[in-house]
Amino acid sequence: MDSEQVKALLLEQIVADEIRVSQEGTHYKIIVVGEQFGQMRKVKQQQTVYAPLMDKIKDGTLHAITIKAFTPEQWQREKLFNL
Repeated sequence: MDSEQVKALLLEQIVADEIRVSQEGTHYKIIVVGEQFGQMRKVKQQQTVYAPLMDKIKDGTLHAITIKAFTPEQWQREKLFNL
C-alpha cells in the first residue's frame, strides 16, 4: 500500500482538518489533525486512527505505523517539529 491509499482509508472514516501520511519502505507515519482529539486520551486517539486500518493490519498489509494526533491549536505549535 502506498501512503495515498492509507490516507484514503482514513478519510473514509475520520473527520479531520488534515491528514498526512508519509512512508519509508514499510513504515508509515500518520499525522491527523482534528478538534475531536482534544477530548480524547492518547490511547483513544490511537484507537480512533487505527480503526479504519485494522483490516489491513490484520492481513499484514500494514504493520509498522506511527500515529500522532493533534487538535488544530496543538498542530499550529507542533507542526514545525513533525514534518
